[in-house]
Amino acid sequence: MSSLTKDQNAEIAALRLNSSSTLRPVSSGLEEILHTPFPVLDHGIVRVVDYMGDDNAIVQAARVSYGRGTKRVQEDSGLINYLLRHHHTTPFEMAEIKFHVKLPIFVARQWIRHRTASVNEYSARYSVLDNEFYIPKPQHLAAQSISNKQGRGSVLEGDEAAEILALLRRDAESAYSGYSTMLNDPANPDHREDRVGLARELARMNLSLNFYTQWYWKTNLHNLMNFLRLRADKHAQYEIRAYADIMLNIMAAWVPLAHAAFLEHRMEAVQLSGSAVKAVRRMIAGEAVTQETSGMSAREWQELQSALDL
Repeated sequence: MSSLTKDQNAEIAALRLNSSSTLRPVSSGLEEILHTPFPVLDHGIVRVVDYMGDDNAIVQAARVSYGRGTKRVQEDSGLINYLLRHHHTTPFEMAEIKFHVKLPIFVARQWIRHRTASVNEYSARYSVLDNEFYIPKPQHLAAQSISNKQGRGSVLEGDEAAEILALLRRDAESAYSGYSTMLNDPANPDHREDRVGLARELARMNLSLNFYTQWYWKTNLHNLMNFLRLRADKHAQYEIRAYADIMLNIMAAWVPLAHAAFLEHRMEAVQLSGSAVKAVRRMIAGEAVTQETSGMSAREWQELQSALDL
């Protein structure tokens, strides 16, 4: 089943055929994939609709405060790394990007917690939602984690997994059938000429959280990095991480210098508390430090052990 409607695919094809000359800076890497829908999960997509700025926009914003006549004393990459390393965030706010995202409603509710973007969502009060819902692949069907209330444990197998997948599909199909019946949708086999149908804004409440919605999500690079730092992390929920991983690749095409610095100073870096720094210094000095003598909680000690592979 196509992840986009015929009209949406036709619009994208037309946009990719038409190019415009411009005097503003462009990102050659992002221009190559602009408007291209990248598939996610079973029916989702991510595509870039528009953007403003590139790596040079970050550098330009940082250097404007140097004053007229100040010489460039370091390479752009070095400056961008310096800015990220020392948490100078405003230059990264000068670059912006707008995504079109199609995603399950339960992922959207998690995503919207990042309240640093402009969002316009598909309106189920105005239009009828498509009969598309997310069904996890068997390898992503896991039990509740014992140690993490927000996480997953071991993967379910056998009859239990098969039964849950069947329940998910059955309930979603039943919910959409009821939704269509309440709307008295002419496409529904149970459509009746003698009925008016329920308002869309009321009928939608029958749908479950695995149905797909769509939105435009516009944010600046600073806030995009905050989103990706959390959602592209290996501990993030798989479904939202699948979107974040694609967006991280898009960031690499858009701002390759900022992307490399982001990996170096955020994604692959470790932040230590004051107590952790003291403990590490004692270890370097040759002292045998334990959790009991470290001044750290058991959980923080475990996180330090894991982060530094001790």
